[in-house]
Amino acid sequence: MQMLIDGKFVDSLSARTMQICNPATGELVDTVPQANEADVERALEAGLRGREVMRRLPAHRRSDILHKAADMIAERHEELSQLLCRENGKTIRQCRGEMTATQRLFLDFSEEAKRMRGQTIPMDAVAGLEHMIAYTIRHPMGLVVGIVPFNYPAELFAHKIPGALAAGNSVIVKLPEQCPLTVLSLGRILIEAGLPPEGMQMLTGYPRELGNRLITHPEVAMISFTGGIAAAKAIAKLAAESIKRTAFELGGVDAMVVLEDADIDAAAAAVVDGRLTNGAGQICCAVKRILVDEKIMSPFLEALVNKTKAIKMGDPLSDDTDLGPLITSQAAERVHQEVQKSITMGAKCLIGGKRVGDNYYEPTVLLEVDNSMPCLLDEVFGPVAPIVPFKSIGEAIRVVNASPYGLQASVFSENIHNALTVAHRLEVGGVVVNGPGSFRPGNVPFGGFKQSGIGRESITDTVREMSHETAIVLNQKPKSGFEFEEA
Repeated sequence: MQMLIDGKFVDSLSARTMQICNPATGELVDTVPQANEADVERALEAGLRGREVMRRLPAHRRSDILHKAADMIAERHEELSQLLCRENGKTIRQCRGEMTATQRLFLDFSEEAKRMRGQTIPMDAVAGLEHMIAYTIRHPMGLVVGIVPFNYPAELFAHKIPGALAAGNSVIVKLPEQCPLTVLSLGRILIEAGLPPEGMQMLTGYPRELGNRLITHPEVAMISFTGGIAAAKAIAKLAAESIKRTAFELGGVDAMVVLEDADIDAAAAAVVDGRLTNGAGQICCAVKRILVDEKIMSPFLEALVNKTKAIKMGDPLSDDTDLGPLITSQAAERVHQEVQKSITMGAKCLIGGKRVGDNYYEPTVLLEVDNSMPCLLDEVFGPVAPIVPFKSIGEAIRVVNASPYGLQASVFSENIHNALTVAHRLEVGGVVVNGPGSFRPGNVPFGGFKQSGIGRESITDTVREMSHETAIVLNQKPKSGFEFEEA
């Protein structure tokens, strides 16, 4: 595949390419251009022209384009799911779910394009301003850069880019170097659906070869980034030079709190679904640590180990596979090193703890862990579940809130008072009661506290954050010698 610049699918000026390989088999899926700084300049030139093109495009046209794209995604659902599975390694069932979410997000943003409303402001609330009328309108930001990660490339693209387009922006998308193919296919769909060629540019390649121009260019209005904390800090420093708006959706060490009165079987199943199988644990809001009331630790561990044993790891294209590979062999080795170091420091491995082939990693449950170990200290991006006992609800809350991160969390309890006591006191962006925290429908605000992010993404929040608000004030004070007649 080629990258998208000014409505055309083109090669890099470097003439270099990158191989995109199936994480499960190592087979070559396709090649893409390996872009360089000259390609970035081409994308910027088209994107800057696109600001005025997209600003002038009426809301109903933006809506129609996104709606048509949603219909085309639905028509090509299985084709796109298969491609995503081959380049990303998630199971085919998970890939189909991702494409369904992607299609729905396009559809929802197509409706939101027609809802960019301002507000009226009652000026008579301030003495002496009764003669004024005020209201607000919203404008596009201009040129928005979206940086998309590998783990849910289609869905995370859909959480950002259709919202930017719905708000009337032009966009430049930096695609994940490990698996850009499905997102490139979505780009082709948008062009076929009628998006102006200046409206969206797509770059493939390695960040080190693209340079910093996408972030430092003074006329780029906003950077929307999903990824790691270290990269976000580097972007924030560069963006600060021109006071750009930034939106960061980052990671963390998301907690699940299992109270004494929890449904133990449901909680154990949520660890499997929310950590050990979904995306092979490579999810920013996956369950990263499980806090369990010590009074139910034994039955909980029994249920969890039994469910973990039943996980079927294998070919992600097979409908009955539960767990596919990690994205690369380096990713699998990183997980293995973090697990082994934790074991060396005293953690106990109940099940798993081994690499299988190049990219697979066994679903792993660890006990007797503490915050000095990588399995709790770091965001392990793989199917690893560290279990931490606690004695009281207050202790569990303190442990969760002691983290410098705060993206998502979940709490399991059959007592609504206990569940909400925990949920209301956790310093995180979202809490799911009696379900895994790896939950993100488009209509619910998503984002983190502390070092887990800046801003919120949702159908309404994304459009608002990717637009400016202007206040208009009308002075109706009558001319000298003229007064309004009372009715």
